[in-house]
Amino acid sequence: MMTRRAFIELKGIFITNSLTTTPLSSPQLGLQSTLLASLLHSTSFSNNGDRLLHSTSFSNIGDRPLSRYQKVTSLDHAFNLFDEMIQRRPLPSVVKFNQLLNSVAKMKHFSSSLHLFKQMCLIGVPVNEYSISIAIKCCCQMSRTNDGFALLASCFRRAVVPNVFVFSTLLDGLVLEDRIIEAERLFKKLIKQKLCEPDVVMYSTMIKGLCKFGNNDIAIGLLRLMDERGCEPNVVVYSTIIDSLCKDKLIDDAFNLFKEMVFHKGILPDVITYTSLIHGLCNLGRWGEVYKLLKEMEDVRISPDLQTFNMLVDAFCKDGKVNEAEAVIDIMVERGEAPDIVTYSSLIDGYCLRGEMIKARTLFDSLTFKGLVPNVVTYSSLLNGYCKSLKIEEAMHLFHEITRKGLKPDIVSYSAMLQGLFRVGRCGAARKLFDEMRSQGLIPNECTYRIILAGLCNNHQVEDVLYLFHLVGDSKLNTDIQVYNILIDGMSKCGKLDIARDLFQDLTLKGLKPNVRTYTVMVSGLCREGMLEEAKHLFHRMDESGCPPNSVTYNVLLQGYLKNQNSDDVEMLLEEMDGRRYSVDASTLSMLIEKIAAGSVDRSMLKLIGKLVPKEMMDTTAVPR
Repeated sequence: MMTRRAFIELKGIFITNSLTTTPLSSPQLGLQSTLLASLLHSTSFSNNGDRLLHSTSFSNIGDRPLSRYQKVTSLDHAFNLFDEMIQRRPLPSVVKFNQLLNSVAKMKHFSSSLHLFKQMCLIGVPVNEYSISIAIKCCCQMSRTNDGFALLASCFRRAVVPNVFVFSTLLDGLVLEDRIIEAERLFKKLIKQKLCEPDVVMYSTMIKGLCKFGNNDIAIGLLRLMDERGCEPNVVVYSTIIDSLCKDKLIDDAFNLFKEMVFHKGILPDVITYTSLIHGLCNLGRWGEVYKLLKEMEDVRISPDLQTFNMLVDAFCKDGKVNEAEAVIDIMVERGEAPDIVTYSSLIDGYCLRGEMIKARTLFDSLTFKGLVPNVVTYSSLLNGYCKSLKIEEAMHLFHEITRKGLKPDIVSYSAMLQGLFRVGRCGAARKLFDEMRSQGLIPNECTYRIILAGLCNNHQVEDVLYLFHLVGDSKLNTDIQVYNILIDGMSKCGKLDIARDLFQDLTLKGLKPNVRTYTVMVSGLCREGMLEEAKHLFHRMDESGCPPNSVTYNVLLQGYLKNQNSDDVEMLLEEMDGRRYSVDASTLSMLIEKIAAGSVDRSMLKLIGKLVPKEMMDTTAVPR
């Protein structure tokens, strides 16, 4: 049994985590800083990590040949060039210094680029808005946006007028640090106080930040503002919003925006636009439309890139379509697009989800022969497979191998391992692993919290799970309907129906709306205790509440009636299922057959039952004639 002290520590960790996910305003920003915010723009260097930014660099425009300061191959090379430049008299132009700064930043040596900028200031190089923009970008990339605002003051001291590049860079820093409220406020002040006229890059940055937090409506409103102010949106702006809509499963809205972009604005989509749409369709299982969109890409001569292929492999694997995922990888190889560690990690995950652990392990062991090094995601995928297969010893061995290989297990690795230990009833080992996770500085997330709650419930640790739930209290973690579903189901199965009922009734007070899973587990709990009338009443409330029962709910209630020898409403439920085109599951079908054989259910229902049996089940089940 977990100690009270352990739970108090656990509460602190979970609450801290829930608070840190909320964007916070920075009290350190002065009035001068508050006036100057900026949007995403790789004004100083490209960002290969974020494909939707389509980042550009202002230091290499058009087809001009690269100067020697833009051909830097290493940090030592850059420092040697800088030493050579500062020995010259007169000093080279600030343009050349800017090119060198930008080259160092492109190599992601942000602190070194800042160091060179400071040296430029010390020796009297007349830095301009582009120099300052590069330095600010480096601060922002190191999550030091406040330092970027401090650098902005040097613009005024040096009589340099901050331009849209400087503002955009600062605004991007706020977005990268998830300070979207500040970013939005600063963006509005830029327009209201006419500090600068936002360009397409600045709008794109603000839209990216809004979409990052799911504020799609406001992002679309900003898109309309661009039109009003005469700033033409580009494919980046549209693709950012389309991607966000797809992630939120608003696929029809995404396609409407896509049509607007292509047919009304005449903007051609690119591979990123198509990849977002395809990903959205994959998440909804609309595979027929996926194939049509891939064909459309080929027709307009846009080839899928590595990210497109990887997304397809991952989507197929998550949907259990491993054969299709393997076919995608074959196509990649044929086209000369080498699968990378992301590709194979997804395939390993696909094998694990189907319980094909031998295939998963064989592929994992072959990676080094393919010239690839497994990362923590690869390990976590295989680890999760072992845990789901209840092969805990193999999982533990693999978990320890992560650190032996010089990698650090992440929150996903620990969560998978915790779930596996709970599933085999090793609660003590799970607690020890949780302590280890905390000692490594990892903060449990919502998923970890749910895993612990479910693990305790499944192991009948009722007192512990309720103590933890009440300790976490009104934090963000307890505003998730999934948490209540776990607890209501767990309490019901542990014979604590009164507690389950209280939790269900508390939902309204908490401002939470029960979903179909919530109703189903509550109906199941009532049926388990023989409270069929209350279960039936709750079942009928679902339609009235705008949450119609699904096939699982019907099967649960049917089984409740059959177990409790109440066959009066069975036929009515079966007819309703037929009307909704639902199917009986294997357990319900087995019980119906038993009751018909025993004479407690009329044989006249056989025809109706036959209509509700899925074809694949009909082939393997003997239904009496």
